[in-house]
Amino acid sequence: MNSQAARLAVFALVATGPLLFVVAPIGSFLVMSFARVEGHQIVNDMTLDNYFAFFGNWVYLKTFLLTLWLCAEVTLIGIVLGYPIAWFIWRRRARTRYLLLLLFVLPLFMSYIVKIYTMRSILGLNGFLNQILVGSGILSAPSLVFLYNQGSILITMAVIFLPFVILPIFLSLERIPRNLVQASADLGAGAGTTFRHVVLPLSLPGTIAGGLFAFVLALGDFITPQMVGGPSGFTIGRVIWSQFGLAYNWPFGAAMGAVLFLFALAVIVVAGSIASRQRV
Repeated sequence: MNSQAARLAVFALVATGPLLFVVAPIGSFLVMSFARVEGHQIVNDMTLDNYFAFFGNWVYLKTFLLTLWLCAEVTLIGIVLGYPIAWFIWRRRARTRYLLLLLFVLPLFMSYIVKIYTMRSILGLNGFLNQILVGSGILSAPSLVFLYNQGSILITMAVIFLPFVILPIFLSLERIPRNLVQASADLGAGAGTTFRHVVLPLSLPGTIAGGLFAFVLALGDFITPQMVGGPSGFTIGRVIWSQFGLAYNWPFGAAMGAVLFLFALAVIVVAGSIASRQRV
C-alpha cells in the first residue's frame, strides 16, 4: 500500500508541471474562445459567434488556406534541402560527422529575432544577396523583390526552420544499423538500390518528424511575417496576433487560435500514425 501511494505521489508530482503550464493555459484559451467582447469588457457568454465569424468570413478562411499552403512549401523545401544535408553528414567519419552536425544545428541556440534580422540583412536592398547579384551583373541595381512579400517569408522560414528538419532526419539515419547497408552491398545492390530499399524506408519516420517540426512551427509563426513580410505578409498567425493586440478582441483571437491548435493537433496525429506504421 505504501509503495502504491508512493508511486501515486511521484506521478502527481511529475504531472503537476504539464497540468499547470500546458493543459491549464490551453484549457483557459479554449474557454475564452466562447466569450465575446462588449465595449472594452470580455463577457463569458459561452457563445459560438466567434467560430461562426471565422468560418463565415472568406477573408479569414482564405488567409488560413494560404497559410497552410505556405507551411506546406516550407515543409517541402525543408525536406528537399534537409535530407541530402543530413545524409551527407551521416556518411562522414564519426569525428567529422558530429562537427558538421554541430555547425548545422548551431542556429537552434541563437535568438529567433537575431536570425530574422540576419535574414533581413541578406535579403534587403543593400543586403548580401543584392550585392552579389549586382556585382555579378545579373541585376543592374539593387531590388526590393527579395523583401516585404510572401516570397521573403517563405525563404526566411525555410532557412530558419531547416535545422529542425535536419536533426530528426540525421538521428533516424544514425539509428540504421550499418550491417544492413553492408549486407545490401554484399548481396549485389548498388548505392541507389540500397538507398531506396534500406536507407529511405528506415529514415522515413525521422523525415516525417522533421517535416512536422517545420510545418507546425511555420503554422504558428507571426514574427517572421511581421518583420520580413511587410504589409502584404499576412498569415493566420499574424491575424491572431492582431486580435490580441490592436483589435483587443481576445475571444475572437482565441477562437482562431483554437482552430489553429486543433488543426495542428490533427496533423501531428496523422503524421504520428504514418510514422508508427513505418516503424512496424
